[in-house]
Amino acid sequence: MLSYAKLQSKPRVFRSLMGITLSEFEELLLSFEKAWQDYLYTHYIDRKERQRSYGGGRKAELKDIRDKLLFILFYFRQYPIQEVQGFLFGLGQPQANRWVHRLSLVLNQALGEKQHLPERNPRKLEEVLAACEELEFIIDGTERTINRPSESAKRKEHYSGKKKRTTVKNNVITERRRGGKVKYLSKTVEGKKHEKKLADEEGYQFPPGSKLWKDTGFQGYEPEKITTFQPKKKPRGGELTAAEKERNRDISSQRIPVEHHIGGIKLSRIVQDTFRNRKDNYVDLVMETACGLHNFRVSHRLVTVA
Repeated sequence: MLSYAKLQSKPRVFRSLMGITLSEFEELLLSFEKAWQDYLYTHYIDRKERQRSYGGGRKAELKDIRDKLLFILFYFRQYPIQEVQGFLFGLGQPQANRWVHRLSLVLNQALGEKQHLPERNPRKLEEVLAACEELEFIIDGTERTINRPSESAKRKEHYSGKKKRTTVKNNVITERRRGGKVKYLSKTVEGKKHEKKLADEEGYQFPPGSKLWKDTGFQGYEPEKITTFQPKKKPRGGELTAAEKERNRDISSQRIPVEHHIGGIKLSRIVQDTFRNRKDNYVDLVMETACGLHNFRVSHRLVTVA
């Protein structure tokens, strides 16, 4: 059975299984424990309809707070089926399911407490970006495969012609500098929706004088008072000049950090593998939390290097 006591003496194995180091785990544990206590008070201790004092009944399967954090980090990093998740932690599938959803909320709150979650409100975007060290940003869309919906209408909405499968989509806005964070995550929408249309709907505003790198998926997207950079599309029936190809290569090289950021987000296999869970809003929660985990790792490792 997996437990913190067994893994704390195996740092390389721990990092491979959890996606963070032991020192990062200990740092995150402080805010996670506080978030867990807040969760207990809100959902159990202070619950109005409670008929007996807290602490009665069956005892929790995951008793140690470190094992609780270990449980949910392992689930995000490895994304096993819940039968396997339960087996590895000494639980049945129904208990594993309850702990997954319970601790996902707690982990998200803990990352929010440490201010590692990306902004979700487009109205606050300009204010958030204005606080960055450099006013240079990259916008990109990212898709995640989901299980094929049973309803015909939902299948059509979520079918992505680009991926040739049913997906959900988000726009992300990141800092362009090395070690930058994911500063904004859009709402999660059906895979059929175009990235530019989503950007237009949310109405992103950038600090005046900012520079924004984008790919050809955002053709025609030109926010006011900023400078944008985008590779030029090859004209139909024509060819790009040598100078245009060189400029496209230069712009693409400037956009590389966003691919690193998205790769860091998808270090959590829950947002890389085909998403199996059908609980309302969970597909959005896990993406936000995966962004938070990426930002947490970036922050911790930048401090370590410095």
